[in-house]
Amino acid sequence: MIGLQLFWSFLQVGLFSVGGGYAAIPLIRSQVVQAHDWLTMGEFTDLITIAEMTPGPIAVNAATFVGIRIAGVPGAVIATLGCIAPSVLIVSLMAAAYGRYHDMAVIREVMGSLRPAVVALIASAGLAVLRQVVFFGGDMRLEMVKWAEAGIFLAALFALRRLRWNPILTMALCGAAGLCVGLARG
Repeated sequence: MIGLQLFWSFLQVGLFSVGGGYAAIPLIRSQVVQAHDWLTMGEFTDLITIAEMTPGPIAVNAATFVGIRIAGVPGAVIATLGCIAPSVLIVSLMAAAYGRYHDMAVIREVMGSLRPAVVALIASAGLAVLRQVVFFGGDMRLEMVKWAEAGIFLAALFALRRLRWNPILTMALCGAAGLCVGLARG
């Protein structure tokens, strides 16, 4: 039964996460945190951090992690297969169709109209994670702000956008700063 739930949940993630890994984050959250209570929001935030840092697509990494946590190695395999099955099928069909009809104006218009939806999904996921990281318990009141974490976020944003630092270096420095903040808090 749990294997079927894992497969179905990540099949939905794989089927409806148009636009790549970041667009999948809200869908993964709705399945693993809200629909099934497999993870808390804090654990989900950790999951996304780990899934981003490890090689491979975020959704596949998340499926593997949740699957192994819920049902061991068989759960990891089942969740991962559920996540990648729609992509394998859809990409195979689309590659055949695109090779044949790529010059049609309607195809170019459809592809162009998907961009705003993808941007909205990525922004939604980013804001949900930012809310959890910067506010104690996700409570968005001024007295609930984690000022150190907010400062780390703003410094990282500045380093990436203005100074054009290497993202890996920025992540490593943010991790070190977060560790220092955590140790200082005890």
